[in-house]
Amino acid sequence: MESDHNRIVQQVCGWIPLIALPAIAIAFGRLLEPWAFMWSLSFALFFGLKWVTWQARSKTVHNAWRSVAYLLAWPGMDAEAFLDSTQQVSSPAASRWLGPAFKTCLGITLLWVVAREIPERDALLRGWTGMVGIILILHFGSFEMIALFWQHLGIRAEPIMRNPLGSTSLAEFWGKRWNLGFRQLAHELIFRPAHRRVGVGTAGFLVFLVSGLIHDLVISVPARGGYGLPTLYFAIQGVGVSIERSALGKSLGLTAGFRGWCFMSIFLLAPVFWLFHPWFVSRVILPFMRVIHA
Repeated sequence: MESDHNRIVQQVCGWIPLIALPAIAIAFGRLLEPWAFMWSLSFALFFGLKWVTWQARSKTVHNAWRSVAYLLAWPGMDAEAFLDSTQQVSSPAASRWLGPAFKTCLGITLLWVVAREIPERDALLRGWTGMVGIILILHFGSFEMIALFWQHLGIRAEPIMRNPLGSTSLAEFWGKRWNLGFRQLAHELIFRPAHRRVGVGTAGFLVFLVSGLIHDLVISVPARGGYGLPTLYFAIQGVGVSIERSALGKSLGLTAGFRGWCFMSIFLLAPVFWLFHPWFVSRVILPFMRVIHA
């Protein structure tokens, strides 16, 4: 009984930061510029989720410095692999640094050079150019170089992006290549507990809905507009994956090859302006760019 009580207390304590940190960010959000509100809310959710994953794997045998590194210096969410000192990897080849270094430089060029040359009258184009630059710098550049750094030290830290443009189906894009940190988290916290009760398809769709709500929180709430559009975007992705996996989708060859790639591209790109909607670009991204360009 005592061990069960301690386990319940530990689980509750593990979820407190995930509730408290975003609540604090939202409480002070009105006092911040929208772009600052967005970043503070993003970091609050990130560290809250990091704490949940660390708490669940804190009994893995490891040195204390690995916990600090996992919580503060690694964007991934696979705590078990990162913390476990028995999982060793070889140092990556020097050539592997070239790709993320190039993407980082390309992102810097888009954000600080190309976007600056786009006139203010083309505000949305300017904002999208800067936003693509930010994504390249973070998700495709610096995050991968951080993974390579930890791999150089023998720690199993897989890049969170795994060549998403090489996907040949929507399911492969979201499940195996795009933001594997969130994919790992969603699988552990949402999909695995739900699929036994509601089935694989419904559990997968639930993951998309939760992802949409999280993006709505980080995108629409700071922008004070466009509510529900990011959630609708991810609901469409869930519908797309369901179509792919249906008998009709398989008969049409939507799960692989060129047809699968085209189907994936349509579902990803056609509604993308609902994900990063104009309210977000004009009220959050563009003011943030003015600050860093000053």
